[in-house]
This record gives sequence, C-alpha cells and structure tokens, in this order.
Amino acid sequence: MESELEHILTDLKRLTVLIAEDDDVTARVLEITLKKLGLKTVVAHDGAAAWRAFEESSPAIVLTDWQMPELSGIELCKKIRGFEKPDYTYIIVLTAAFQSKQNYTEAMNAGADDFLRKPYDPDELALKLRAAERIIGFHAQVRDLRRLIPVCAYCKKIRDDKNYWQQVEGYLQKQTGSQITHGICPSCAIKYFDQKT
Repeated sequence: MESELEHILTDLKRLTVLIAEDDDVTARVLEITLKKLGLKTVVAHDGAAAWRAFEESSPAIVLTDWQMPELSGIELCKKIRGFEKPDYTYIIVLTAAFQSKQNYTEAMNAGADDFLRKPYDPDELALKLRAAERIIGFHAQVRDLRRLIPVCAYCKKIRDDKNYWQQVEGYLQKQTGSQITHGICPSCAIKYFDQKT
C-alpha cells in the first residue's frame, strides 16, 4: 500500500533537491528520506560547496542548514536570489528548535520561502515539499504567460501590459531598445509593386 508521503509527492519526483547540511548524519538522513520518495538529490557539506552545486545542478528546491562553514544558509539564500535563472528555486531553511522572530525575518528577507525545524518530521517535510512544488508550478505558469504576446489578427498591433495597443515597431523598440528600419520583403514587392527584388 502506498504511504501518505509517497502519495503527496508523486508529482515532485521530477524535481532535484539540493541538501546543504554540514552535519553528516542529518544530511544522510535527509538524502535517504528524499530518495525513498523518488526525488533526485545533490548533497553539499558546506555553503561554498552548496553554491557550486547550485550553479551546476540548478535544483528546483534547496534544503539548507542555517549555520554552515564557508557560507551560511542565509548567505546562500541571498546568492540564490541574486542568480539569474528562468525557473524559481524554493528554499527551505533548516533551523534549530529555538529561533527568534528576528532570525525568521532575516531569513525571509534573504529569500527563504519556508522553515523546517530539526530534528525534522518526515511528514512535515513532505508537506513542505508539496507546497514547494505548488509554488514552483505557479511560477512556471506565470513565466509561460509572460512569453505570450497578444497580437491583433487584423491590424497586427500588439497589446502591452497596460492593455495599450500599439504598432509592432513601437512595442519592439520599447522592449528591446532596438531601432526599427523598414524595407519591403520580396513577396510584398511582387504583390504590391509587381516587381522582383
């Protein structure tokens, strides 16, 4: 019979999780738990190694310890949020049982999405991963919608974010900074001027 955790995470199995944890035992237990659920994992035992692993594997989810050598979990959050990548990375910070509101605020300001207390509960971890998958999915939908450019089928004007319809040239110039020049393509030269170019 399928466990509750496996049922919750059926859609997550396509995602990679980076575990950034300097405690070998905690890192290994997290890795085993995630692999049992069918997730791909990458493990780093200090913040600098975690950053290199992030750049190389571009994980969808990062589980990072708060305090690590080389680069703290908070510093790692800031670097991830400053990194240009098309897909959203969901960051869960592993914390000790007693953290102040100030610490949580600091982590959120650095870019953390959620927190998981140590020692962690596997069911709670699964639920947090499910929330991560939902946010990652929403981000992908928004990204895809932003790639769509509404064009009038008749006049070929383009609608911008403010629902303003403008000529293709004006839109492209505003979006790319390009200067637009005009010419006549061979098909139009024949059609409108009965000439070959």
